[in-house]
Amino acid sequence: MNSKFSNPSEYQGNKVTSSFLSLRLALVLMAGELILGISGYTIIEGYTLREAFYMTILAISTVGFTEVQPLSPTGQVFSSVLIMLNIGIFAYLISVFTYYVIQGEIFKKMNYDLIQRKIGKLKDHVIICGYGKYGKEIAIHLLQHDIPFVIIDDDPDVIEGIRQDKLNLLFIHADATLDDTLKNAGIDRAEAIISALPEDSENVYIVITAKNINPTINIISRASQIKSQKTLLLAGATHVIMPEQIGGFYMATLVSKPGAVEFFSFITRDMESDISFEELKYEDMPEGSKNKTLKEMNIRSITGANVIGYINPNNNYIVNPGPDAKLEPNSSFIVLGSTKQLEALKELLDNYPS
Repeated sequence: MNSKFSNPSEYQGNKVTSSFLSLRLALVLMAGELILGISGYTIIEGYTLREAFYMTILAISTVGFTEVQPLSPTGQVFSSVLIMLNIGIFAYLISVFTYYVIQGEIFKKMNYDLIQRKIGKLKDHVIICGYGKYGKEIAIHLLQHDIPFVIIDDDPDVIEGIRQDKLNLLFIHADATLDDTLKNAGIDRAEAIISALPEDSENVYIVITAKNINPTINIISRASQIKSQKTLLLAGATHVIMPEQIGGFYMATLVSKPGAVEFFSFITRDMESDISFEELKYEDMPEGSKNKTLKEMNIRSITGANVIGYINPNNNYIVNPGPDAKLEPNSSFIVLGSTKQLEALKELLDNYPS
């Protein structure tokens, strides 16, 4: 996940500033100063806790009110040290206040914490690693189908773009190749992970890590080189996609079979087409429909949708299966239909007799 910045030195400066100016450290220093002052005045001068707190506030605020009791020489030295120490702490507090409040960093942090809490509640979601041109297309498609997802990217410019977007996307600003990052994205509860990084080596790391944490997760990875496909599959990827290869095949087929390709392109564009696909997996089907044949289910006559494909238990693909094709364990039907027909199919399955 290579980060590219228009001004690297500026980014490094911001990175150092954000790590040096810590809101938590500022609060710790302030609390520590109060504890030091109260403890010192209690031990040195024998003040009560109320009197010691009052004197500490006088010292660090430098307002100049009269002491509770005349200070001993040791108490005067302690007060002087406390005041000088406070000069540095106060300067740091002002710097933190300027950075986090005036530059809006505190609101970004609050928003980021809110997003992390939402991510912590996700279940059966999709994790998108890399929000480049392919990652954005994936996100748009998932949004259209109301599928929950979280984006992981380590490029500050990309993250800032997501923040500015009005889609309110869930994201994690971190390196997706790290175990902790994937765990924070809820990989143990996720349904699928899509690794869309430009570097094949980084995709391999993500696939291995994902498979190690959640052995049953559906892993889809991008590959830029043919030799990387086998490596990714051996690493545990369920599917490996080569966008350039698919694009080349698509353009070449437009020469020999333009009508067929354009029709397929049309039905896969959700925003323009009224036609879509559905996969009916055995594991997701109602009990009454399991181990039934196409003839017994009578999908086409009832809903108008067509079963155009069958994946049998041996993971073999059958086009236009016959009426005896049976929905068995580890098998599924691929259904093609209009929005109305697929809605009718959903209604049929929701009310399928047990």
